Amino acid sequence: RPELPPRPTRARQQDGIRNIVLSDPKKRNALSLAMLKSLQSDLLHEAESKDLRVIIISAEGPVFSSGHDLKELTDERSPEYHAEVFQTCSEVMLLIQKLPVPVIAMVNGLATAAGCQLVASCDIAVASDKSSFATPGVNIGLFCSTPGVALGRAVPRKVALEMLFTGDPISAQEALLHGLLSKVVPEEQLEEETMRIAKKIASLSRPVVSLGKATFYKQLPQDLRTAYHLTSQTMVDNVALKDGQEGIKAFIQKRKPIWLQ
Repeated sequence: RPELPPRPTRARQQDGIRNIVLSDPKKRNALSLAMLKSLQSDLLHEAESKDLRVIIISAEGPVFSSGHDLKELTDERSPEYHAEVFQTCSEVMLLIQKLPVPVIAMVNGLATAAGCQLVASCDIAVASDKSSFATPGVNIGLFCSTPGVALGRAVPRKVALEMLFTGDPISAQEALLHGLLSKVVPEEQLEEETMRIAKKIASLSRPVVSLGKATFYKQLPQDLRTAYHLTSQTMVDNVALKDGQEGIKAFIQKRKPIWLQ
């Protein structure tokens, strides 16, 4: 029997924190169909388990991800195959926001095209100061339309359009300024800072964080009145949670809460 090719991602979980690593540095961690399906599988694996509290996505090598594997997008492949690539990519990006736990991108290096889209799709993004971000598809005749969905929701429209129209990269500091990143740190502090955030989230009530994440994304596209109506009901639901009551009572009693879940 022929040997199966190695999985392009690897995952490990400890103390509620799942680390997913894009591990195909020779191909600049391109989001091939195999890479996307592997990432999707790692994200979905026991996603509803109470033992999972937060996910970190990082990468091997100097490139976080170069985006789609262009060898899969030539006319040697059928339009149906191309459609599967883009559909799977969209499913992965949507999945990140639908997961019941926060997803953190830990970026050290270049993130371009769909790789930039992946960073923009995560709930939190921490990057080293050597990182940079671009949507350069226009330079090779393939406008970054799908990356533009996540990018245009993470940064101001004029910043997104300059990136999309020129393909020019922006630095980590510019990405932070425009809202693509949560935090920029020196390379040697990247893992420590990302783990600090992840451990804080992992120490909190999973049902409370899960409810909060779902509601945040649900209210974003709504008008102000609808958003307040929706979130007011969520607050009522949150107060009714066992961990909601435990947290309130612990605060009143001046003690640390003991989360039940």
